[in-house]
Amino acid sequence: MVQEQKGETSSGMYTYKHHGDKGVDIHEIFVKKSRTRVLLSYCGLILLLAIVCRSLLGKEKLCLQSVWSVTFGILVAKCLQYKPVKKESVVIMPSFGVQLEIHFWSGRVDRHFVPIGKILKPLLNECVTPVTCYWSLASLLRDEEELKLVFQKFRPPVKMLVPIWRALCAFTDSECTSRHSAVSKPNRSEA
Repeated sequence: MVQEQKGETSSGMYTYKHHGDKGVDIHEIFVKKSRTRVLLSYCGLILLLAIVCRSLLGKEKLCLQSVWSVTFGILVAKCLQYKPVKKESVVIMPSFGVQLEIHFWSGRVDRHFVPIGKILKPLLNECVTPVTCYWSLASLLRDEEELKLVFQKFRPPVKMLVPIWRALCAFTDSECTSRHSAVSKPNRSEA
């Protein structure tokens, strides 16, 4: 396979790679694997198992304290849970469609294909929650009520989403215009 390397960018915990292979345009975003987070995840699961075993195997009856300790153990394990996603990819295949891929560290790959005729327009959205603000890339699809998120597990910075959004706009022959100047030139605070 002959691959043409087009670009690579790193920002925080994400790395963006763009390359082409035999007419296929591939955009990938990798996450850096944190050994500390994996270790904390396993510690949280061990703590949960210890709390559950102590509550169930203890000679006392299950009481309110047991329920609260198990609930606390579940919350700790959930907060420390390791997300096993290695990378997410957008594969643009001219005259066919777009394939969205999620690659896990275990080797499993989830793929979702969207035909070219079903994509109306790619959208770059600014999502605001009570706690944070982040950018997401989505596709407006024909005959569907909801948007299809391109990156379902990751929240990469806007400077990594803009080249993918522009490539999807060029692929679908839709205009790459935005009312916000942050989309064309992201500033340092958003990246």
